[in-house]
Amino acid sequence: MLVTLVLAVMAVMGAMQFRDPGTAFGARPFGTFLARSLPGAQPSASAFGPSGEVLVRFAMPGEVVQYPLDVHGDPTALQYSWVRAGDTIPAGPSLPLVGAAVKAPSRPGFYELELGREGKRRIVQGLTLAVLVPFDKKQGTMLNGYRIGTYLAETIAGNQDPPDGFLEITPRDVDVRISKHLRISDFLTHDNQQTWPRYVAINPLLLDKIELVISEITRWHGSEARVNLALDVKSGFRAPDYNRQVRQAARDSQHQYGDAADVAIDANGDGAFSAMDSRMVGLAVEIVELKHPHLVGGLGIYTSGHTRTTYVHIDARGKRARWRG
Repeated sequence: MLVTLVLAVMAVMGAMQFRDPGTAFGARPFGTFLARSLPGAQPSASAFGPSGEVLVRFAMPGEVVQYPLDVHGDPTALQYSWVRAGDTIPAGPSLPLVGAAVKAPSRPGFYELELGREGKRRIVQGLTLAVLVPFDKKQGTMLNGYRIGTYLAETIAGNQDPPDGFLEITPRDVDVRISKHLRISDFLTHDNQQTWPRYVAINPLLLDKIELVISEITRWHGSEARVNLALDVKSGFRAPDYNRQVRQAARDSQHQYGDAADVAIDANGDGAFSAMDSRMVGLAVEIVELKHPHLVGGLGIYTSGHTRTTYVHIDARGKRARWRG
């Protein structure tokens, strides 16, 4: 008798849905609900560079850029917007998501991608979009009250082109992680200027190169070893005005272009930075350049007594250069 009653109730429910699907009991059929729910999404593996560890993508204001996504569900009618890092309110209107091409915000800053559909919203975690201030916004030696100086190419033709643009850094951006081991703070010019915002140039190829060097050294310790290599960035970006004040700095140093960093890495894991560490880092750089020719650049190993600690200059200038200091 109970079985007969259950079957009768199910038959009535089926008939109601057949006559008016989507209004039975004031709800959509189960399949329609799934199709319209907001799917999960994450950046594709290719979004993080050859190292798999670069956590930021750079763009000019309003530029259409590639932001590869893996969408876990129905992507129909998805829209995207940008949320300034640390905020919760979108910084602009929602736009249709078509493939991996997205339009960068019009204002400089650090942004996270937000997906939305039918009133539901979700931030895509893992990859930050950094919108640059174009180089031509610099007026003379200054950019929005921050002293940058003059690049050689601005006065003498034929020199290396200045960077396309600069990251605009506010106090809340200092701790933004731009790769697994690096933060914005690692690249600020040590010029003691007190004004905000500050400005930095960073070449994403350099981020990849440093992360690949760290991965190579980690591999030497063996897959079973739990190693956390200490990293100290001595110098990242140097504005041209400050670079002229640095002892023994090259007149047209790659640091001015965001292509270079001076780093100390505890490569042997003994808890200290030594000449042996610098030589190991140098070897790792050579291996990385062999495996990734597009990352070829400069390598300077500094172990002499004029420095308080040893370190290695690594850059991604696009041609091989070697020296010791």
